[in-house]
Amino acid sequence: MKRILAEQVEQRMEAGEALHLLDVREVTEVHEGHIPGIHHIPLGLLEFRMQELNKNTPYIVVCRSGGRSGQATAFLQEQGYDVTNMADEMQAWQGIVKRGQTI
Repeated sequence: MKRILAEQVEQRMEAGEALHLLDVREVTEVHEGHIPGIHHIPLGLLEFRMQELNKNTPYIVVCRSGGRSGQATAFLQEQGYDVTNMADEMQAWQGIVKRGQTI
């Protein structure tokens, strides 16, 4: 499983790289604070909504502490998606946090 640290994601974003972030936390968690520009699909709905994702697009999968994103990354890899787990998750995120609804 590919992994990346929150600090590395933030550095790439600050450098202007267009990243595709998939947040698999629950709705209430995401509303409390999320990285701007995420695509939000709660882990429990991922199996039913994965068609919203493009298999040719690399995604970085995010959750609160690593468990759910690890599960989502493993599942999506099995389905043929290019995914990387943000290993230290939102708890380590030091960048901009948006509150409220996602895109």
